[in-house]
Amino acid sequence: MDRQFPLRRILSAPGETKVIADLKPHAVMKESGVEWLGEIPQDWELRRMKTLLRERVEKGFPGEPLLAATQSRGVVRKEHYENRTVVAQKDLHLLKLVRVGDFVISLRSFQGGIEYAREQGIISPAYTVLYPRDSGSHAFLAWLFKCKTYVENLSLYVTGIRQGQNIDYKALGRSMLPVPPLSEQSAISHFLEYADRRIRACIRSKQRLAALLKEKKQVVIYRAVVHGLDSSVRLKPSQAEWFGTVPHHWAVLRLKQVSLILRGRFSHRPRNDPSLYGGPFPFLQTGDVARARKFITHHGQSLNERGLGVSKLFPAGTLVMTIAANIGDVAILDFDACFPDSVVGLLPGDQIDRDYLYFVCLAMRPELIREAPVNTQGNLNVERIGVREVPVPPRDEQRQIVRYLEKVTRVYDLVSDRTRHQISLLQEYRARLIADVVTGKLDVRNAVMDLANEMDESMQMDESNTLSEEGISQDDLDPDIDEAVL
Repeated sequence: MDRQFPLRRILSAPGETKVIADLKPHAVMKESGVEWLGEIPQDWELRRMKTLLRERVEKGFPGEPLLAATQSRGVVRKEHYENRTVVAQKDLHLLKLVRVGDFVISLRSFQGGIEYAREQGIISPAYTVLYPRDSGSHAFLAWLFKCKTYVENLSLYVTGIRQGQNIDYKALGRSMLPVPPLSEQSAISHFLEYADRRIRACIRSKQRLAALLKEKKQVVIYRAVVHGLDSSVRLKPSQAEWFGTVPHHWAVLRLKQVSLILRGRFSHRPRNDPSLYGGPFPFLQTGDVARARKFITHHGQSLNERGLGVSKLFPAGTLVMTIAANIGDVAILDFDACFPDSVVGLLPGDQIDRDYLYFVCLAMRPELIREAPVNTQGNLNVERIGVREVPVPPRDEQRQIVRYLEKVTRVYDLVSDRTRHQISLLQEYRARLIADVVTGKLDVRNAVMDLANEMDESMQMDESNTLSEEGISQDDLDPDIDEAVL
């Protein structure tokens, strides 16, 4: 993959790509003497952090809304934050006030950098609240504090080890920050808002394409394993919960009738005892099943005989399915292995082809997820899996369906892999661009003057355009059935 891909495709309007692609370095640079920063423009200053920011320690505002510091959205109201967080119920007067435009950093959880406050409210006293001495520096500092190189620099001010790590704020306050002239700070923030908006629009478009591909692949698999490949065949009702009609000559059997169901023996993972590991028996977790494309071909941990205990190995060729955490992930073992009880094994009998059963399980996954108990972690059990009804065509028809689906899903997987790779490149490019601009490696002052006629409409991309760019047609994603079977 050409690593210049983002430069070619981030902007779609004529001439706008050059706004970013033609950025040049500053004419005159100087050494900053700061290891993570390197050279900076000649007219930029270096200032200690404590001279740019003041600490806000205001308490006694119990009526203000509770805030959460998030790495993806900055500091927002807890009620608007979808992830589950602990909500304070008492001593609200002891929480710190945060005003719009303040910066918030947790001295214990700082991997995401220093967060910008978009809401006024109160937050845990475990956070340090900062605000700029010069209000004109708000936007520039917001970009600087989230840039990758600066966030990595925070590790220089860590004390303690492992879980006891925290930032020494007194030392951090003495750290040096780059400070452009105020006019250039304004140009930097304006340019990055523009570029970031366009990059994110492109990423969203790629993410929509990835979701569309996943959805269409699921539909194609379901249609093939439930209705077959011949659209003219007469259908009959199945009485099954997760599918309706099937071809009249197909059988409908329970999963336990067409396969032997194996149980994992561990309560999720063996005890955290090093003496249990290091033996000859491969041990896999639910995540290993989720990460497999179809076959599980490698393993990370192994157990010795003591760690294996009474558990039995699943033999090579077993179809394994997760019944907890990520419900319904399925893969085929390439080697003997043992599993926790969050995974079941399916050994197909004479009535059903293993690869056909693999696609049946994929088609059934949405229904398994829907029916999993709603609690902290949805889960199923062997009994509930065993009574699931599955469509069973004659063996030769099963093989035809497998050949068809292997051909079709190979195309979906190819485009999906390419799309995910492009998303990764765009995210990497965005991080690099922000870092280069806020540390003075690229001069954006002339580029900002070219943004006056920006057209938001040019940022719009849809899935069909993206498919065309990839050289993929709709026929590639849904080929003629007869041709695919041959």
